[in-house]
Amino acid sequence: MDIAANRTRLEAWLVLLRAPGLGPATLRELLADAGDAPGALAAARRGSHERTREAACRDWLRAPDAALVEADLAWLAQPRHALLACDEADFPALLDDTATPPAALFVAGASDALWRPQVAIVGSRSASQGGHANATAFARALAVAGFAVTSGLAEGIDGAAHAAALDAGGATIAVLGTGADLVYPPRHRDLAGRIVDNGGALVSEFPLGTPPHPTHFPRRNRIIAGLALGTLVVEAGLRSGSLLTARQAAEAGREVFAIPGSIHNPLARGCHQLIRTGAKLVETAEEIVAELAPLALRLGASLRERLHGPEAAGLPEGSPSTASSRAGDPDYARLYAALGHDALGIDALAERSGLPVASLSSMLLMLELEGEVVAERGGYALRAGPAA
Repeated sequence: MDIAANRTRLEAWLVLLRAPGLGPATLRELLADAGDAPGALAAARRGSHERTREAACRDWLRAPDAALVEADLAWLAQPRHALLACDEADFPALLDDTATPPAALFVAGASDALWRPQVAIVGSRSASQGGHANATAFARALAVAGFAVTSGLAEGIDGAAHAAALDAGGATIAVLGTGADLVYPPRHRDLAGRIVDNGGALVSEFPLGTPPHPTHFPRRNRIIAGLALGTLVVEAGLRSGSLLTARQAAEAGREVFAIPGSIHNPLARGCHQLIRTGAKLVETAEEIVAELAPLALRLGASLRERLHGPEAAGLPEGSPSTASSRAGDPDYARLYAALGHDALGIDALAERSGLPVASLSSMLLMLELEGEVVAERGGYALRAGPAA
């Protein structure tokens, strides 16, 4: 979102997002009624919704902290910082298909990474050596297969998954329980920097400067589950927050996978419980790829249909996506003309092709999974020679 050209709209969003007591559902209701963020803010100031009539919310809406809003704008003006609002085309479409989607996301890094096919990898903060090794192996293999790895930047399984995806040259997305300008735990500051520097993103629905709090992490987990096509639980006790993430994924109609373990390992009991209640038992990353690749192709088609109508889906009903199904498609012709054997970021491809980022993301998703395009350090290039 361009700061200068959209200042009024952006200021309205920032004031609304910081208003005490206005959760994402209320914000979306206000937006649906008013049509845009400035209209929603005006309606909120009139007390059009019961929550906007509560004292703390009313006082903030009438006299927001101008210095705080200016500090937010200054953060957003920095390179690789963005606010993705639910009324914009670049808001991740998969999140809209969840029960309680966020109203907006603060992003540090590559915001287009949120449109990539993702697998969430979650598990215990106190992972065993075997759990750490499994998270590393699965994340590496999924990254090589073209999936972005999404997790919560916590210690244990989360950190291992993020690091392994980066080491494999893939993209990884960290959904935070703090503001996007903070890193928790602090020991993962270097890891967060690597994520941003290598084509990934730090994501949060919380206003900038929000410190960690126990209630934030369940809210964060629903976004992890909502962004991903499937969620893999590596290790989890029976009271683990990872089970909540898995449940939220299942409720959103996403696939849930779990790695079994020893019956003597308390960190395997949560995974065994998930398997008993319908999660897919997996022993290799290839099983996850085989399950999710067709879903990723259909996702790409549905995203194009959302943006350009049914004729733009490029995926005949009941048929797999193939090169022949794209023959004569002018958008794909423009994308092929823009691609080369040196990796280009999605913004450069958008400039070369004249296509919007959201549409490009879904098209590149298809081509990557079909082996025609490779993702390298946040960019895309034509695959050299026959697909492996």
